[in-house]
Amino acid sequence: MNVSDERLAQIAQRFSELEARLASGTLEGDDFVKASRDYAELEPVAREAARASAMRAELAELREMLADPEMKAMAADEIDRIEAELPEAEERLAIALLPRDAADARPAMLEIRAGTGGDEAALFAGDLFRMYERYAAEQGWRVETISMNASDVGGFKEIVANVSGQGVFAKLKFESGVHRVQRVPVTESGGRIHTSAATVAVLPEPDEVDVRIEDKDIKIDVYRASGAGGQHVNTTDSAVRITHEPTGIVVTCQDGRSQHKNKEKAMQVLRARLYEQTRDKAQGAEAEARKAMVGSGDRSERIRTYNYPQGRVTDHRIGLTLHKLPEILEGPGLAELVDALIAEDQAARLSAQNEAA
Repeated sequence: MNVSDERLAQIAQRFSELEARLASGTLEGDDFVKASRDYAELEPVAREAARASAMRAELAELREMLADPEMKAMAADEIDRIEAELPEAEERLAIALLPRDAADARPAMLEIRAGTGGDEAALFAGDLFRMYERYAAEQGWRVETISMNASDVGGFKEIVANVSGQGVFAKLKFESGVHRVQRVPVTESGGRIHTSAATVAVLPEPDEVDVRIEDKDIKIDVYRASGAGGQHVNTTDSAVRITHEPTGIVVTCQDGRSQHKNKEKAMQVLRARLYEQTRDKAQGAEAEARKAMVGSGDRSERIRTYNYPQGRVTDHRIGLTLHKLPEILEGPGLAELVDALIAEDQAARLSAQNEAA
């Protein structure tokens, strides 16, 4: 998609205006926050636009130099170089101009649940959580556990955590779905390979203003926490269960010792689930736009297989197999998968946009 010179000029002007407003020192409060957010979103677009604009201008000058016999050979070489590089710059700009998911910059709620496979599935859920923890550390993100239900043999039957930092949802949103593991369980004496699964859901975390929850719509129950935690959890009604009656969504939290803190965390999860429900309805109304996405985000969709005997990880949505299982589970290797999924999504959306043009 070739972006017009007029559009490039508009981008440059808008970016310049935002820079001037922020530098003026007159913005305060919400106005400053909004302008800063707009600047951060436009900056990569403006950078690519400036690069493409400069290359086009240089190309025009070089073509004029072809009329000069002394400069013709040098100009021709430079024209060949820029004409080879310009399409890539134009594509980067077109990708930067693709409509952004409004939730991309948000923190995310990460939910991992053991699926089929009993104890082995719980161990695998623990492996996945540690993988995301390590990847988050590489990205400079913060991971805070909201609630967990540990398995007797290790791992988790269920764990919910908040991941905050720059661009969290944009990078983790394609992780939602069923993750499958093929390996010999430590409890298996015959050395047979078992297949187990865990479900991952990544939900963008809304601001309180995005989701308003009326007191009359929720029922709050408190009870004694169970599981690890020592004597305290067995004698204090610190665990919290919140039921959102209009939707039937139930959230529990017993991770902290404070009933107030558990209620706060449970409300955080409830807001994220209600926000995701609203997003699902909006995206359902735009079914054609969703076809360009990598996968549907449906948590029942099998998206990836981790095969231990062969040391490989296969993402079924894009047909990518990497023989780097240890590196991926250690966190840093996950970046290659995440980047490939983002690139595939961008390419699909760009293609759909070009077809519609």
